[in-house]
Amino acid sequence: MRIASVSHAVFAATLIGLGILGLINGDLAALWQPLPQGMSASGVLVYLCSFVCLACGLGMLWQHTTTLAARTLLGYLLLWLLVLRMPGLLRSFTVEFWYSACQTAVIVSAAWVLYVWFAADWDKRRLGFATGDSGLHIARVLCGLALIPFGIAHFLYLKQTAVLVPAWLSSPVGWSYFTGAAYIAAGVALIIGVYAPLAAALVALQMGLITLLVWTPVVIAGPSTSQWQEAIVSVMLTAGAWVVADSYRLSPRPSTRVL
Repeated sequence: MRIASVSHAVFAATLIGLGILGLINGDLAALWQPLPQGMSASGVLVYLCSFVCLACGLGMLWQHTTTLAARTLLGYLLLWLLVLRMPGLLRSFTVEFWYSACQTAVIVSAAWVLYVWFAADWDKRRLGFATGDSGLHIARVLCGLALIPFGIAHFLYLKQTAVLVPAWLSSPVGWSYFTGAAYIAAGVALIIGVYAPLAAALVALQMGLITLLVWTPVVIAGPSTSQWQEAIVSVMLTAGAWVVADSYRLSPRPSTRVL
């Protein structure tokens, strides 16, 4: 196995889990939903998305396939974002679509960081704009752009956000405002590059705490289908944000451990 960081391992493991769930349930994982109007989750699409998650997750842990897996995942996610998310967003500017577009963008940014880390000489010669410092900059800005709507949603949908705050935490409205402002501040920091490493680390920590404190109890209690999907998305976003945060801590091409 080839491991560049704990975040790399967690991100790959999460992809593997999504792929397995998709193959078992025969349904699109939360990462790929919703689909544009008129497009159905056919069996071919379900198994294609599940296979991409499973194969790329496994491939990014195997020494000889990390580059191919990272390149494939980034290409597939970018295609999904540009072809299915952005046009749908422009045609129907609903919460469901713009929020899902931002979720996809965070995962794309993480995949882009991993591609930079594992880029081979061929990638650097042919796709230089997507590798090295330029690739990392694009990934970080994309993540920052996605975080700002997350924060805005906390203010626009305050009631729906506040009810998710655990009962043992006082002032759910206050926590909703705080986390929303934190998302916006982190997004701006990543875009302009001011205190960006700290902002990336803190937003990854915030997502991790939300996953732990909000969604873990829900899953333990027996979630509904929508709650289960939200929990999976939270885990995926945490893993993605963690990878982006590590892009500041590690070099453009971190040393890897072969296990």
